[in-house]
Parts: sequence; structure tokens; C-alpha cells
Amino acid sequence: MGDTQKMSSPFAITAIIAEQRIAEAMQNGEFDNLPGSGQPLPDDNMDNVPQELRMAYRILKNAGCLPPELAMRREACDIVEMLDHCPDEQEKIRQMRKLRLILSRMSRAGRNLQLEERDDYWRKILARLEGHERKLAK
Repeated sequence: MGDTQKMSSPFAITAIIAEQRIAEAMQNGEFDNLPGSGQPLPDDNMDNVPQELRMAYRILKNAGCLPPELAMRREACDIVEMLDHCPDEQEKIRQMRKLRLILSRMSRAGRNLQLEERDDYWRKILARLEGHERKLAK
């Protein structure tokens, strides 16, 4: 691919401009003494996300949005936490039904996200759920 073809792409031109501006900022010392300078970047915890989806997930994360499977997992975690502190038995029953529905949807969609029987967190959720059901049955 010749230089003429590289320049015809709007993305290539944008990349060249960005590179130039970064180089100018470095020369002007605008990146000196930034917080965290010289430190490794924080782990983005994307090891389980396929490489081709990581950029999309980062964009969603930076925008404050969660992919549906993570939103379901977060909701399940919130319900389990709430069950430990909820004094209203009827509300506990409603929340346990909601939790079962969420876990069922995750399972049907094949999106267990490590919430499997071998996973410690999964076992904790089930133990809490069973404990609450035993209390309600008394």
C-alpha cells in the first residue's frame, strides 16, 4: 500500500494528526509529572472477554453502561446482598423469585459468567438462597 493510499483513508489522517499532537505535547512537557507516572496501568480485568470484544466493552464501561450479562450479574449480586438485611419476609420472597428468574435467564442465554457449580460465588448465592427459603418455611 503506497503513501497515497494510506493518506486517502480518513482514519489514517486522524491517526497521523493524533500522533503529531501527542509528539508536540511530549516535547512541551505536558505529560511530565502526571499522577501515576511510571506506574503500571491498572488491570482492566478483561481476561475472560474475547479480544475482538474488549474495545467495545471498554467503551461501554467508560460510558457507564454494562453489557446485559454483567448487568444481570450485578443485579443478582445486589439481590443476594439485600436478602441478608431485609426484615420484610414478603419482600424477601419477591426478591428470591426475582433472583431465580435472573439466574434462569442467565443460564438459558449461556451467560453464566462463572456462576457455575464449581464457582465459590455461585455456591454462596445458592447457600444464601436456600437458607432464606428454610427460614421462610418455618
